[in-house]
Amino acid sequence: MAYWYEGPLAAFDTETTGVDVESDRIVSAAVVVQDAPGVRPRVTRWLVNPGVPVPRAATEVHGLTEEHLQHNGRWPAPVMYEIAQTLAEQAGVGRPLVVMNAPFDLTLLDRELRRHRASPLSRWFERTPLYVLDPRVLDKQLDRYRKGRRTLADLCAHYGVPLEGAHDAAADAQAALEVVRAVGRRFASRLEGLSPAELHTLQAVWHAAQARGLQAWFALNGAEEPVDPAWPLRPDLPAAA
Repeated sequence: MAYWYEGPLAAFDTETTGVDVESDRIVSAAVVVQDAPGVRPRVTRWLVNPGVPVPRAATEVHGLTEEHLQHNGRWPAPVMYEIAQTLAEQAGVGRPLVVMNAPFDLTLLDRELRRHRASPLSRWFERTPLYVLDPRVLDKQLDRYRKGRRTLADLCAHYGVPLEGAHDAAADAQAALEVVRAVGRRFASRLEGLSPAELHTLQAVWHAAQARGLQAWFALNGAEEPVDPAWPLRPDLPAAA
């Protein structure tokens, strides 16, 4: 019997103008689909002209300049529709979606869809639910006492997954997918009895607990930074940018 981490998976990642899901914009995105471990993945990429300035700090991360995006990127409205439709197609065939730090990328996509298509991301999953696998949440739950950071680069190093071309949406999506497979194999005794649907539900609970723990740590150290417990999508705000 093949377990979910040895079967078909898809992965989604974005590069953006910044880290605020309510006001920043997507400048590139990718969906990577792999039918089985070792099989060559199928990659779909999007390059977006966000229609707003691209801060130098963001360009230093992903290498995409405002000028390059203006000349080569597409307008956001059709791109956001295509991305949402592609994710819906993955859900439609029962393929779990790997998203590293899902509340960031999925919430940002939701806000872009509201901004440019006047429609929330949830519209695309009214008939078929999307089951998300978040390597950050899974790793933090299953190896909770390990010290150190848990960025994608850190997880790749820990699980022996190559990460070439970091901060390229396709490269990051592929790496996150391989990390999830590695997590599944390492913790098979705790995961193989769970379906992606069950894991999706559990990750929401785990992430909320992890958020509460991080919030308590911030408070202990005199920081007031809020930590949102929602997963895989942050709730609507009264006035999104």
